[in-house]
Amino acid sequence: MTRTASDGLEFRNPLHPQFWLQDQSAIDAELALLHKQPPAFFAEQDASELGLPVGEGAWVVTHYDAIIEMSKNPETFSSAQGFTLLDFPPEFNEFFASILAMDDPRHSRLRRLVSAGFTPRMLTRLEDGVRQQARDIIADVAERGSCDFVVDVAARLPLVIVCDLMGVPRSELGFVFDQSNVILGAGDPEYVPESSDIVTAILEAGGALAELMKSVAQSKRNKETDDLTSILVNAEIEGERLTDQEIASFFILLVVAGNETTRNAISWGLHYLTENPDQRKDWQDNREAVTPTAVEEIVRLSSPVTFMRRTATTDVDLLGASVKAGDKLTLTYLAANRDPSVFDDPLRFDVRRDPNRHLGFGGPGPHFCLGAHLARREIGVMFNELFDHLPDIVAVSQPDPLQSNFIHGVKHLQAEWTPTTVSS
Repeated sequence: MTRTASDGLEFRNPLHPQFWLQDQSAIDAELALLHKQPPAFFAEQDASELGLPVGEGAWVVTHYDAIIEMSKNPETFSSAQGFTLLDFPPEFNEFFASILAMDDPRHSRLRRLVSAGFTPRMLTRLEDGVRQQARDIIADVAERGSCDFVVDVAARLPLVIVCDLMGVPRSELGFVFDQSNVILGAGDPEYVPESSDIVTAILEAGGALAELMKSVAQSKRNKETDDLTSILVNAEIEGERLTDQEIASFFILLVVAGNETTRNAISWGLHYLTENPDQRKDWQDNREAVTPTAVEEIVRLSSPVTFMRRTATTDVDLLGASVKAGDKLTLTYLAANRDPSVFDDPLRFDVRRDPNRHLGFGGPGPHFCLGAHLARREIGVMFNELFDHLPDIVAVSQPDPLQSNFIHGVKHLQAEWTPTTVSS
């Protein structure tokens, strides 16, 4: 394929945030066209006002099988230059991305140390707490009969779980929520005004979260408590330990990856259930049988992380696209999860879809989501608690989308139900 950057309008270019503000049917129509051709090369947004190099563009890879193979081949498709399109300095990527912006051997070292904290005992403790936290959140809004489902319900569960996991005081929840919105919503004027210096805003938010986590980490050293931070600061594998900075970067990753993505999956889930009452009824009537497949279908269709970037380390032909060394590529999970060669009727929401080999937690290989199991648990528990206590809850507005090409996010979603009282 000829290497030519698209000069189409922003709503035709999936690298531009405005593309993702369109009606979902328009987005799906554009993605369907991309499925029918080799990977296409699109121009990036101009980032010169951020003081960053202006990238030529990136290959948008939408094909499921290609993304699978790329994910398994980090030697050719590297993560070390960053996981978003912006060409931040390496130290910036390490600070915000932790293990996402690394290749082996550094990636395997850090992932091995971090994985030491995800013991069966820790996961069991977390799972036991998810249901109670979900019930408490629902109890707080049950008597009102309406709420902003994103802010008051969907965002709260993963945020509480991540902070409890890391031993961060509950008093800091609002602070962590606000800073994570800045980091992942920096391109949206609701979170960072257009007149603001975006890079400075991101750095200040990340720095504030890092300082919070460093303080927590220092209080856990040489102490035996049952939170993940205590395990991580005291973990040692082959004489190596995590530094306070590495733990702080991992916390930022958990906050933005674990919190933001799970909250968006839950938010989109209520929208899909409202739009598909037959699927909702099937799930409500057959909880045990349907919950596992329903959760996977929510993750597939919502695809909370739209893409992850890779950078080619050598010239390679990719489905007819002549990729050059140094080129950026996007593993566009949202599009791959709608690939008609893999998923029957891919735009249909089907709570019993099986098989469902989606890429909502990334592709196979070294960067598969470390928190996939916990995210599935949170989504399933939240909807089962909603069915138990607010059985007629529905979305009464369309999702208010995040202006982002990276996160398939929902900022606001109004919901209503019959007011009731729920014991927490």
